[in-house]
Amino acid sequence: MNVGTVLLIAPLAQGVMRKVTARIQSRQGPPILQPYFDLLKLLGKEDIEIGESPGMQRFAAYLSLAAVLALACFVPMGFAAPMSASGDIILLIYLLTLCGICTLLAGLAAGSTYSLVGISREMMTMITLEPLLAMALIVGAVRTGSFRLDIVLHGSAWVTRGVPWSGLIIFAVMLAAFQAFVQKQPFDISEAETELMEGPMIEYSGPKLALFKYAQMAKLVIYSGLFVALFLPWGSGLVAPLGWLLFWIKVFALVLLVTVVGATHARYRIDQAIRIFGGLLGIAFVALIVASYGN
Repeated sequence: MNVGTVLLIAPLAQGVMRKVTARIQSRQGPPILQPYFDLLKLLGKEDIEIGESPGMQRFAAYLSLAAVLALACFVPMGFAAPMSASGDIILLIYLLTLCGICTLLAGLAAGSTYSLVGISREMMTMITLEPLLAMALIVGAVRTGSFRLDIVLHGSAWVTRGVPWSGLIIFAVMLAAFQAFVQKQPFDISEAETELMEGPMIEYSGPKLALFKYAQMAKLVIYSGLFVALFLPWGSGLVAPLGWLLFWIKVFALVLLVTVVGATHARYRIDQAIRIFGGLLGIAFVALIVASYGN
């Protein structure tokens, strides 16, 4: 159910982003359903392979979407995650990191100068950004006393043992970094269409490009669902369909926030982004220390 929901809603979220961005910039913009048509068009094109390692290109494309959809089995998507009781936050961190590794493999297999510059930026971003998400999950695990996903992603990390100061700190950190997690402007540095012409994706076309685009759309929805499950769980226990509807209202509110920030901010340079991530990581360590003392 979760996988089907993500596959169905992810292009819609992308369409909403495009439409709202166009309105902010005083343009008409494409139809909201345009991402569905774009994916179908790409899937119907000839699968041209022009990179240095076509086999690796195929593998990276398939693995990218597979890793993202595997995440949907562990993160609530308006429905209870079917496999949350079977995993822990370590597995979730591995899957989230695997999504970024697929981008690195894609750029490396392409062999283009632009793709190599793109993956170098992606690698620097991963080194400083991925620990932030790991820190948020670890803070939740410290507060709940468990690494189990069904406990950490149930909101109990922030509603027990008094005022959750560590939760408030890590919430602010994650909100500040959320734009980077979903790779939207001003943190779409590894792709940077006006500089690197899609970077790691420059040599991709047809079905493989469709898989990567679909994975990126789904990643936005899953990260939003993870954020809601971690920090905004209130109302999730309501009877259906109220709980489901409230969950997706919060998810699309995050999507709109990402859209507004992306449409109103210029892209950062990689050195600027690294400094920002480094500062946020330092604050996240403070949250972990506070959580270790029961706050």
